[in-house]
Amino acid sequence: MTSYGYKLMSEEHGPCELVRNACRAEKAGFDFAAISDHYDPWLYSQGHSPLAWTVLGAIAAGTDRLGLATAVTCPTIRYHPAVVAQFAATLAVLSGGRFTLGLGAGEHLNEHVVGVGWPSPETRHQMLAEAIDIIRLLFEGGTVSYEGAHVIVDRARLWDVPESPPPLAVAAGGPKAAQLAGEKAAGLFATEPLHELIETWKHAGGKGGLFAEVALCWAPDEAEAVRIAYERFRFAALGWKVMAELPRPDGFEAATRWVRPQDVAQYVACGPDAERHVAAVRKYVDAGFDHIVVIGVGPDQEGFLRFWEQELGPKLRRL
Repeated sequence: MTSYGYKLMSEEHGPCELVRNACRAEKAGFDFAAISDHYDPWLYSQGHSPLAWTVLGAIAAGTDRLGLATAVTCPTIRYHPAVVAQFAATLAVLSGGRFTLGLGAGEHLNEHVVGVGWPSPETRHQMLAEAIDIIRLLFEGGTVSYEGAHVIVDRARLWDVPESPPPLAVAAGGPKAAQLAGEKAAGLFATEPLHELIETWKHAGGKGGLFAEVALCWAPDEAEAVRIAYERFRFAALGWKVMAELPRPDGFEAATRWVRPQDVAQYVACGPDAERHVAAVRKYVDAGFDHIVVIGVGPDQEGFLRFWEQELGPKLRRL
């Protein structure tokens, strides 16, 4: 059965608003909420970037049944994996086991701030693989020392661990990352309805949830929805090979100068027609993803959540 998640866009909303939105999403019937973990927004028009982990703690305290996930966090450059393991274990305890740890190899936009350089994609995947091993060892509750090619841990121990470790899921924009997710027996995060990613993941031994993000922009008027999607989400037109490499919002502003509103409307379902949004989501369900993370692009989350509760959610539950 497909579960539906609400994307907490930490680039578009401040910390208090994110907590309120998550509580509204629980009341609107979403199964879980997934939050992005950024230091910078992609675009100046988005205008926010609070610390995801603090926001998640507040949401855990303010909700009763809503699942929680990072979508995703990089556990290697800006953070150390031992610290991410502590974040995740504490959140799993606070939420009563409602947390899934989504991990990725990182984006230059967020990781450059600590000034240690930006490794190649191959090196980033190697670092992520070591980080996953470290996090899993720490979840077992013992004292961990580790010396890998990229990451060192010196006698670390988590003193508060949940009864069951949080599930892991790994972001994959291509087959190499999907292979890594499978080899680490983790779940999968994706942003495109590509069944071949799932097949690669399965053949490599993947286990767990198959998460996919789908960007939608609701507004009472289609033209207004296209305008909002262009203003807030045109960065996605660049694709992950570019998105992972640009270090600052001004780079995204320059790189998207030639993106047109009609280009954005090709990959973000826009407007008030629920069937158009259902068709966008159906591609991911048909590809095999069983955890659909819905991104409601734009500032009017009250309107989007009302639309979800009254129209879109009931239609999608019938898929």
